[in-house]
Amino acid sequence: MNTLFMFDFDGVLADSLDLYSEAVARCLERIGTPIVKTKEDYLTLFDGNFYESMAARGVDLAAFGQVAKEILPGIDYGAIKPFAGLIPVLDALEKDHILTVISSNGYRTIRAMLDRFGFAPFFQEIFGSDFRLSKKEKIDHAREKFGIAREKAVYIGDTAGDILEAREAGIRSVAVTWGWHNRERLLAARPDFVVDTPAGLLDVSRAYAA
Repeated sequence: MNTLFMFDFDGVLADSLDLYSEAVARCLERIGTPIVKTKEDYLTLFDGNFYESMAARGVDLAAFGQVAKEILPGIDYGAIKPFAGLIPVLDALEKDHILTVISSNGYRTIRAMLDRFGFAPFFQEIFGSDFRLSKKEKIDHAREKFGIAREKAVYIGDTAGDILEAREAGIRSVAVTWGWHNRERLLAARPDFVVDTPAGLLDVSRAYAA
């Protein structure tokens, strides 16, 4: 087991766009920086690192984090569903790879949903927003923790920002097209692999085994 597969959570494992775009818009309005008026406004924040994108648009991240602690616990997490077809793929991948989650979401939220989805047994670690805000830094930390070389690591994401942060970390990226950004937007970020179904991740696994 000498390869590391790092998964984004929202948009890769969990179908959560509508719920979070509305919740984040409420948080931003509460702190007086209502930069998310539409779903596209929200998606634009993920063209780079989510938190860096907000800060660049004048959002006080400390204030945002405080309000998020008040608003996010009250959203309907039961409405978030796993994407279909993932369990057999995760089961197969876990046999040959170390699997982790690296996300802008919080550890407790991710852990609870992994348990509810039946995904938790497949993942060895979760690195959420309460660890660090930069996915690049989380990728670096995960590699160091598990002793994995860059050429044996891959990040699986669904936004252009995911692809960019994987590149900054010096590892290869997989763009999944069932998540938040569409295929055209993902291709513009130049991922190393593009997959249209969860089963496509097995092809990526075989490429690493070659």
